Amino acid sequence: MTDPVGMPDPAVVVLIGPTGSGKSTWAAARYRRDEIVSSDDLRAVVGTGPHDLDASTDAFAVLDQIVAARIRRGLTTVIDTLGLETTRRTSYLLAARSAGLPAVAVLSDTAPAECRARNSRRDRPVPASAVDGQLRTMRTVQAGIADEGWDVVQHFGADAYPESPYATGTLAASRLQHESPSELEFILQVSQFPWGDDPAGWLISIVTAAEACGFAGLAVMDHLIQIPQVGRAWDPIPEPWVTLGLMAGQSARLRLGTLVSPVTFRPAGVTAKAVATLDALSGGRAFCGLGAGWWEREHLAFGLSFPGARARLDALESSIETMRALWAKGTKSYTGSRIALPETTCYPRPDGHIPIIVGGSGERRTLRIAAQHADGCNVSSDLITLDHKIEVLRGYCAEFDRAPADVAVTVLDVPIVAADRTGVATLVDVLRGRTPAATFARRHRAGTIAEQTGRYRLLAERGVRTVFVALPDLAGAHQVECFAPIVAAFA
Repeated sequence: MTDPVGMPDPAVVVLIGPTGSGKSTWAAARYRRDEIVSSDDLRAVVGTGPHDLDASTDAFAVLDQIVAARIRRGLTTVIDTLGLETTRRTSYLLAARSAGLPAVAVLSDTAPAECRARNSRRDRPVPASAVDGQLRTMRTVQAGIADEGWDVVQHFGADAYPESPYATGTLAASRLQHESPSELEFILQVSQFPWGDDPAGWLISIVTAAEACGFAGLAVMDHLIQIPQVGRAWDPIPEPWVTLGLMAGQSARLRLGTLVSPVTFRPAGVTAKAVATLDALSGGRAFCGLGAGWWEREHLAFGLSFPGARARLDALESSIETMRALWAKGTKSYTGSRIALPETTCYPRPDGHIPIIVGGSGERRTLRIAAQHADGCNVSSDLITLDHKIEVLRGYCAEFDRAPADVAVTVLDVPIVAADRTGVATLVDVLRGRTPAATFARRHRAGTIAEQTGRYRLLAERGVRTVFVALPDLAGAHQVECFAPIVAAFA
């Protein structure tokens, strides 16, 4: 079985083939109905039916307006006409170029006899002489298409499907994941809380759904005001360790922690106490995400100082050292490279080793701190960025004589996920606000379950161990359940 071939998306896709070649069937199997601009459909709109040739002039006038409008907006536009007229075909190619969209020509490779047979079975068949002329023209187009300047030339017979530029290779990777699975764990990052009048009930429903769907754990953000990337300032953003305590009582399996707690408004010793308590009460299921803090507004609003970047990173490094000292066995004084404690009396002790994950990807200090002191580092899920950050992180690991496996690579991903292409487009349109659809889809790596499975396989191949999934459409348990097939693919 050959791997599926990815075609650029968004793109201008021009179908080329004679009557009866199966262009409409091919397009319908790969694109949403509203992405396909069909001359037959428009003949039915402006005339008496799809084969009303007297309405062709008006139908193509409407078609050209629709095509131009979609291309201006950067939307995938599949042009379902015969595609045999060189002038018209070239105009679509130039329009794609002008808009910065890839231009894709898709050619029929249906046998002439099959085209004639299909045409003869129609209620209103095209005259045989016209079909013969189309077949002759098709041979000329096939011979010269390579010289027309298309970005991609594809054929109906290929196992080809649209594939977004941020998801190149996902179709083949998705198939490979089902044939030869890689392991990857998913932790649900709960970053918005539309809990209405029943906060506890809503949280419990999310915990129950996450456990049923196979998630490995739950994480919450640690902010004092809801961040603008997620919601409005007056949306609820609960205190994380209290929230995690409630969640811990609803599951005996899920791991629990923050991603991430800023060291700027949580003294290291107090955080150590909270995390150790959670770990003891949950039977060793706690982890701790730590960061240097970034949002000045929440600090000032709560009367907290917001030091410069260097001081915050110094605090991050000393916080990890403090927490490790307080979690260690025994009660004794501690003197380290950055801190000195007269005693380390911190009970209850953790049930076991608590992983510390450093959030951030600054190459001069943050990745260095993670490589030297942490159990993991949370970086971007963008593949190109990820490759570079991993290379830098591994370089620091070598400097501190730590094996790459000692510092787990994790990513925070905020994906748009739906069962099919139509569902993905609907979610993008509902959630994007005033952001252009293509921009919002790219920002959230929008894709089907199959595409996302392939994308996560590519992350796993790069050495990512954990994906923190923050669903931008999280309203309740149903949205969590929609992600279950992806989790199952990596179980």
